[in-house]
Amino acid sequence: MTQVITSNPTDFIRDIIDDDLQTNKNDGRVATRFPPEPNGYIHIGHAKSVCLNFGIAGQYQGTCNLRLDDTDPLGESMEYVESIIRDVRWLGFDWSDRLFYASDYFEKLYQFAVELIKSGNAYVCSLNADEVREQRGTFTEPGKESPYRNRSVEENLDMFQRMRAGEFADGAHTLRAKIDMASPNIVMRDPVIYRIKREPHYRTATKWVIYPMYDFAHCLSDALEGITYSICTLEFENNRPLYDWIVGKLITGSRPRQIEFARLNLSYTVLSKRRLIELVKKDYVQGWDDPRMPTVTGMRRRGYTPEAIRKFCAQIGVAKNDNLIDVALLEHCVREDLNDRAPRAMCVLRPLRVVIDNYPENQVEQFECANHPQNPEMGTREVPFSRVLYIERDDFHENPPKKYHRLGPGREVRLRNAYVIKFENMVLDERTGEVVELHCTYDPQTRNAPPADGRKVPGVIHWVSAQQCVPAEVRLYDRLFNIEDPGSEGEEFIDHLNPNSLDILTTCYVETNLKNAEPGSQYQFERLGYFCVDMDTVAGKPVFNRVVQLRDSWAKIAGSEKN
Repeated sequence: MTQVITSNPTDFIRDIIDDDLQTNKNDGRVATRFPPEPNGYIHIGHAKSVCLNFGIAGQYQGTCNLRLDDTDPLGESMEYVESIIRDVRWLGFDWSDRLFYASDYFEKLYQFAVELIKSGNAYVCSLNADEVREQRGTFTEPGKESPYRNRSVEENLDMFQRMRAGEFADGAHTLRAKIDMASPNIVMRDPVIYRIKREPHYRTATKWVIYPMYDFAHCLSDALEGITYSICTLEFENNRPLYDWIVGKLITGSRPRQIEFARLNLSYTVLSKRRLIELVKKDYVQGWDDPRMPTVTGMRRRGYTPEAIRKFCAQIGVAKNDNLIDVALLEHCVREDLNDRAPRAMCVLRPLRVVIDNYPENQVEQFECANHPQNPEMGTREVPFSRVLYIERDDFHENPPKKYHRLGPGREVRLRNAYVIKFENMVLDERTGEVVELHCTYDPQTRNAPPADGRKVPGVIHWVSAQQCVPAEVRLYDRLFNIEDPGSEGEEFIDHLNPNSLDILTTCYVETNLKNAEPGSQYQFERLGYFCVDMDTVAGKPVFNRVVQLRDSWAKIAGSEKN
């Protein structure tokens, strides 16, 4: 389904569109596109572009195409295409019947190249890649013209046709635009627009042995689709003159306009597709859908919601200059969204056995617990209570520090939705000295009620019944990198991987209601954070991913800024 636009944001791109609409440019049409290359899974940076392009189309009652810019067969695959389609749809957007591929236009793009040759604006160059690079010049020195720059139109046409026919080896020739080797913009110094590449294409197989360069295919694909605004990130700013030159030479009438905005840079994260591919291929992570990855599929598996991602993209807005966004803002958006929708449940991550000595041995009570304390419409659930429980190991301390309001010698604590219990004694492991069992007593008059004598019980802890609880595996995910800006550290970004980004706990217990929880279901485990049922779950043994903790560092930052 298409995202419903509930407000009309403003930014410099929308200001440009508003001005164009005032003059009826493009006959009042607004047409955008999201054009990923299918050589990897899309990530949170792409999600920002998805929200921007589809959001603008929705705001102005226009259209947004999904186009796969598949001009380089090396590394492209249907797996990536399918993942992109799935992820954009999951984010909440729909392109109707406007799914396109640059490979749809290969024949038209070839004919466009022939037109450039015929008009004297392109030539076949026989320099190899190193020679082209050497003759390109520098930022302070002009480039040198190729010795093949002045081949005749007839010779260029013949050689280009033979390139297509497969008569030449890879790298033997290229087709270059004839622009200006002295241009201050190096991009305009006779860029390559076609190359020979004997690599099977995932859609066209071996039909083609020459492929258009991205800069040539992208702008013409925009024009062929009637795109009015080609919205891209700042790294393409230097390529805009080439974009305009190509469409200016080949397209009459309405032409697309390229507008650049700042890409998303996220703290403790890398968003370079090349680096993400390295993480996957070298097994630093467990695939594109690893919940530590910033890919949309990874965030979905971790338990992020499309609503939270769209809210995050709306909050960071659209800027003209690059900056580093605090990942805490993304986590804040996820936390706020899950706070409203996630039912509550109890889970013990690191269990400590508790025996309530004065509770009847064979008795089991059912406590009615709210699924959401602020949303009564979410109903209630029954949680069993018995003589033997599990609590968090951290909820007991032999020598409690100051301000510790949980269980310890001589202390009482309230069990969530149940009774007040008091510590009596403990059982130690004879070999290690570790506490392995607590013995407590309970006050039967405190079932969801304060002590009758008015004494204060400051601490509340969660628990599960040892007899009825369900064993579970819980995966505690943390940030993948341990420095704020791993993307600025050159090729050594791998050195900054966080060795503690994943902690797998295999002896956890959850309340019996979660025994057959469906993959993708999200819960707030009381006092612990938000968790999502992983796809690895099997019947009777659920697996949970921690989505985010309850602690909200962004809310604290935002609060201090307001004050």
